[in-house]
Amino acid sequence: MNKNLKVIVSGGGTGGHIFPAVAIAKEIKSQFPNAEILFVGALGKMEMEKVPKEGFEIVGLPIAGFNRSNLLANIGFPVKLFKSLIKAYKVVKGFKPDIAIGVGGFASGPTLFMANLTGVKTLIQEQNSYAGVTNKWLSKKASKICVAYPEMERFFPKDKLIFTGNPIRKDILNGNLSKEKSRTSFGLEKDRKTLLIIGGSLGALSINKAISKNLQKLLNEDIQIIWQTGKTYIDTAKEAVGAVHTTRVYVSDFIYEMDKAYAASDFVISRAGALSVSELSVVAKPAILVPFPFAAEDHQTKNAESLSKNNAAILIKDSEISDKVEEIIHSFSNNEGLLQELSENIKKFAKPNAAQEIVAAVKNIIKK
Repeated sequence: MNKNLKVIVSGGGTGGHIFPAVAIAKEIKSQFPNAEILFVGALGKMEMEKVPKEGFEIVGLPIAGFNRSNLLANIGFPVKLFKSLIKAYKVVKGFKPDIAIGVGGFASGPTLFMANLTGVKTLIQEQNSYAGVTNKWLSKKASKICVAYPEMERFFPKDKLIFTGNPIRKDILNGNLSKEKSRTSFGLEKDRKTLLIIGGSLGALSINKAISKNLQKLLNEDIQIIWQTGKTYIDTAKEAVGAVHTTRVYVSDFIYEMDKAYAASDFVISRAGALSVSELSVVAKPAILVPFPFAAEDHQTKNAESLSKNNAAILIKDSEISDKVEEIIHSFSNNEGLLQELSENIKKFAKPNAAQEIVAAVKNIIKK
């Protein structure tokens, strides 16, 4: 294989797309140090900030998603799509990649379409248990489709599927951290049961409101809390913590050291995005999953159901979390058997070698 491998990685919009994309890119660089990797994202989305911080170059397209709930909001969509297709064509022709990898998100559509049009081989990484419209459309020309859940032949040609799982950050994969030291790094007691609350990279309003409303009741369960709120809720959360006069809550808008947060925790409340589910599986944490009900094709609910039907997580509807959070935390904090069972079952979904398997697929496609 050409040692100067050239790869385009396209997609983004949320951490659930970006972090797996970066994990794939880092694995490529690990195996091919001279490889040239170019990311293609959507202007104004978080990949434009996060990807350069990881040391990779990124180009932005003026693309935006199609708003299914408010059709009038799509007046400018055709123009943005046309401009994005033109720019994607120029990027692909100028960079001359050996392969283009799509990880989902707005930018992957124009980029992989133009890669296919110009004869560049493509690979799709579908992170969810319910495939998105763009990936289903792109799959017709893709060489291979790496998936994170079984039974994805419902959406894609069976002969193209590779069951790899979702790639996750190496610091989480390599996490052999002490629970006690991890807790003290957040300013918490080393011997007290700990609840981790994560609402995804942007925060989760319903979860945040439920925690604010029930904070004192949760603390009455003799637990301590690590609470990631997202930027828009951090001030409200700090007020709620201040009102109960406690030192048993660490609150932050974003947690960069998620390996320590997972190590510190005994159980987790989380959205059910693909990345969160994959990380929780690898670290084998008992989880209460609260799917975001307005995610595209309601894919978070389907992600959560794939675990809950195997007794690998507890699924709580978004509309019910405020009323049920105290009851369920009570059952978690007082039932070691339940925690052990959930931990053992969710670990069965773990795919710790996902990045290596995806890169192996990349190599096979290029060889052919």
